[in-house]
Amino acid sequence: MNESDQLELANLRREYVQDALHRADLFTDPVKQFHEWLNAARAAGVEDPSAMNLATVGTDGRPSSRIVLLKGVDEDGFRFFTNYGSKKGKDIENNAQVALHFFWAPLSRQVAIGGEVRKLCREECVAYFAARPRESQVSTWASCQSEEVSGREELEKAFFYCDDQFKDGLVPMPPDWGGFIVRPEFFEFWQGRPGRLHDRFIYSKDTETGWRISRLAP
Repeated sequence: MNESDQLELANLRREYVQDALHRADLFTDPVKQFHEWLNAARAAGVEDPSAMNLATVGTDGRPSSRIVLLKGVDEDGFRFFTNYGSKKGKDIENNAQVALHFFWAPLSRQVAIGGEVRKLCREECVAYFAARPRESQVSTWASCQSEEVSGREELEKAFFYCDDQFKDGLVPMPPDWGGFIVRPEFFEFWQGRPGRLHDRFIYSKDTETGWRISRLAP
């Protein structure tokens, strides 16, 4: 990278001019605080506000991340669905500690979450699968997620074959497909502020009070 490229990248910044985030603004329950911010992102017209980065660690110790869609959140945790045989599924089988990250640029807000993940019960997975569009259901049968394929044609042939197999009835949930739930062990809420003096608050588990809130330096 030459000097002009470095200078151009250094200038790729914007000033954060959103409202401040004060300790008094925060709910004592981080899940409630998350819902507050998620709803604000939806109201602001943020594209795909439920899109979250999921980071896992493989058997070789290398981290990897990808965007998945949040499909539910409550006091039990954050839910998403995937093929259990995918790379993320195999990573989770090896190491149940994962990280989630949301970024809502128009609001200058980020939420980072870390915790342990486990599989959802089959009944909940079946109920969600049944609510998916038919094309999405067929694709789960046609695609061996994360496996190498010869080309697009191979995928399309597999899709049409599977679609034909289920033409006379409902598409059942594949045995290697389902959901996960992340049980949070910490939350960090980040609000961008002018001059890079951002507001950061972290919720950490406390055996007596449930959650302890601390401010972090930006």
